[in-house]
Amino acid sequence: MVTTFFFDKMIVSEIFEGIHFDWNMAGKLIPEIIKFYGENAKLGFISNRVNHHSVDPQNWLKLEENYTFIVSSAIVAYDNTNFMNASIEKQFAKNSIKRCKSLKEA
Repeated sequence: MVTTFFFDKMIVSEIFEGIHFDWNMAGKLIPEIIKFYGENAKLGFISNRVNHHSVDPQNWLKLEENYTFIVSSAIVAYDNTNFMNASIEKQFAKNSIKRCKSLKEA
């Protein structure tokens, strides 16, 4: 459902086509992140939106309330629909989320 790439200080995720990524799915991924990086990690996170899918925008708020390992976030949107969805998600987050048009920009 999600392909996740773990780099030294950054995570890049790509959600599969047609998936609705909710807090239950995030709850399965978060322990893997903590297991790999440790509980005190400070990471960047990039959501690479190469496929069309939906994300519960409240995931951002729940993540920020429960965990501190994500210190910077970016959403890469390759079309106007994804860019608009990223704009909506940005409104739910307390921390800044950068909206980008390419992985290089993110």
